[in-house]
Amino acid sequence: MNIDGKSTRTLWRSDNAVEIIDQTRLPHEFVVRRLKTLGDAAEAIKVMRVRGAPLIGATAAHGLVLAAMDDAGEATLRNAAEVLIATRPTAVNLQWAVRRMLARLLPLPAEQRLAAAWGEAALICEEDVAQNQAIGRHGLSLIRDIAARKTGPVNLLTHCNAGWLATVDWGTALAPVYAAVAAGIELHVWVDETRPRNQGASLTAWELGKHGVAHTLIADNAGGHLMQQGRVDLCIVGTDRTAANGDVCNKIGTYLKALAAFDNNVPFYVAAPGPSIDFGVNCGEEIPIEERSTAEVTQIAGLDEEDRVVSVRLTPTASPAANPAFDVTPARLVTGIITERGVCAASREGLAGLYPERVERI
Repeated sequence: MNIDGKSTRTLWRSDNAVEIIDQTRLPHEFVVRRLKTLGDAAEAIKVMRVRGAPLIGATAAHGLVLAAMDDAGEATLRNAAEVLIATRPTAVNLQWAVRRMLARLLPLPAEQRLAAAWGEAALICEEDVAQNQAIGRHGLSLIRDIAARKTGPVNLLTHCNAGWLATVDWGTALAPVYAAVAAGIELHVWVDETRPRNQGASLTAWELGKHGVAHTLIADNAGGHLMQQGRVDLCIVGTDRTAANGDVCNKIGTYLKALAAFDNNVPFYVAAPGPSIDFGVNCGEEIPIEERSTAEVTQIAGLDEEDRVVSVRLTPTASPAANPAFDVTPARLVTGIITERGVCAASREGLAGLYPERVERI
């Protein structure tokens, strides 16, 4: 997508290294970080220099490439896979990408593995872009239908960041937004701030602004109020893992938005590329929920009066905190799931109808 008119991706090869946008520095600083080792890739995933399920998967794939640059032996690659998978437990794309890389590399002679690793990691990235573009096309039809029934802009609410910063390009939940803007549809996005890491405030608002999309940042607790007033036409969120029955695991706070949408008859859609759907998990209760550092709750980063990025404490020093990073939205609250293959019901039958070959392998 565009940054001030310049087409940009979140991850790219640079000679024998990988470069990423360091998302921990946004929105105040645009910093490109160079990953040269397996440790660099694992650290970038763990501390969320890269984040969003599809981008985590693409970065992990390149982490195996960087490991193979030192040693393409089976033991080294398997160890690298374990290191990468351990960085974050919830997003299924991470495990999917690592296992796909191993399946491609291990049958080959060691001397052929590095070249194959670069090729497979690049293919994962290109497939991600194509999947997200297709999600954009299918989601565009939903937005177009709403636009045809009303005057004024279509008001869409999203939670966290599921835009191009969460993927290699285009995004999942925001791909329909970018497609609608390109189609000339008048559209406005309500952007949840998304505490505690503020991915909506720091990332979604940033990328929408850079691409020229009309948007308004709101506190997380404002969404239900806006729905009651009829100021939200639909919600689209992303997913870090969707279970076989249609339960959706996404950034903490998604469940509350789905409840508000259900109570106010606001359509609530989930944008889920195929690799984010886990047919090996029967329901949302089986998905591991990552518990992150409590410092993300008790502290916040921002610019001071001298335009320096500083971290300040929000809470009493003696007060404990908890930081579950994700919640599960039951399938019954989801209007539909937008995939690269089309829109389906949030159900075992709906997902299986789009991905029959995946179900047969379980």
